[in-house]
Amino acid sequence: MKTENVKLKMDRRRAFPAREILSILFLVIFTATLLCGCADPFISGQNQPGEQVSETRLLLDTFCTIIIYGAADPGLLDEAFKLCAEYEALLSITAEGSDVWRVNHAGGEPVTVDPRTIELIKEGLEFGEISGGMFDITIGRLSRLWDFGKTGENILSSEPVIPEEAELEAARLTVDYRQVSIDGDTVQLADPDAWIDLGAIAKGYIADKIAGFLVERGVTAALIGLGGDVLVFGSKQDGTPWRIGVREPFGEMEDYLGVIEIPGDISGDTPAEISNVSIIGSGVYERQFEKDGVFYHHILDPNTGMPVKSDVISATVLTENAVTGEGLSTTMILLGSHNIQELLYKFPGFIGAVLVLDSGEVLELGDVRFID
Repeated sequence: MKTENVKLKMDRRRAFPAREILSILFLVIFTATLLCGCADPFISGQNQPGEQVSETRLLLDTFCTIIIYGAADPGLLDEAFKLCAEYEALLSITAEGSDVWRVNHAGGEPVTVDPRTIELIKEGLEFGEISGGMFDITIGRLSRLWDFGKTGENILSSEPVIPEEAELEAARLTVDYRQVSIDGDTVQLADPDAWIDLGAIAKGYIADKIAGFLVERGVTAALIGLGGDVLVFGSKQDGTPWRIGVREPFGEMEDYLGVIEIPGDISGDTPAEISNVSIIGSGVYERQFEKDGVFYHHILDPNTGMPVKSDVISATVLTENAVTGEGLSTTMILLGSHNIQELLYKFPGFIGAVLVLDSGEVLELGDVRFID
């Protein structure tokens, strides 16, 4: 994969003009915690001339926004949000009775689940294979030990607690994506104590499904923002590029390193040819704390149970589908900048990425227009 324009980041922090902050603020107020925790890209130029309908709702423990450009029935928004809630009820690790919850509490017995849950689990297992097990959906026991935010029964404490070494070791032994077996519409975990956690890819999967639903209903241009996962398709009404700001790691909410531009027209001649572009970000600065001078973040190494040590502190990924982008953004941090470049060709739909390294370098990979 071609690597372009490796550059040293000096002082690139910039602030959006006030007129743009209002149009993007709803997408960056709240970071998702139940179904993943991806970085929140800034989106400029959403207030386009012409007709559009839009709405923001609190789902997936984050603010979810859907904007349909052009004349559209507002009822479509309600249907799309109902679809989002339906997927949350299937895939949440904390919602009692969800498919994921039932698999985790089955004590190793086979569980019949929805075909869509099977589909996402298979996506997660493929990431496990490609990453050599660094991306592992059976990390549920480990992820529930850490208190990086409001995650179900594990409410953020005023004084973060680091799991005991014995707890980490016991949970770590349950992590192995190869123990997940699928037979038709059933899922079974070989280790009765293991838990799956689809949070690292669920919001991307849901964004893809909402986009597919809208296209089927005749929508030709839309933006879907599920927390920090953004998917756009079709043509902007004024023909200008979609512009996605890359956050300054550890900076203020309005600070950004630069802007990724996506052509304003990514549509084909027919609805079947409409193209999606997703922009997904992950970063070690999203959910983190410092204790006794040591920095801890939410992206965990399945081999140690501790926050992964990586030279990548932020990854913003462009892909043709959001589920790939979400999984890939996390995988880039897990594997580091050198290892991931050898694997990018294995991810269908990869377009490009902007990585921020701990050295301060900004690394551009693939086909990405990054304006700093």
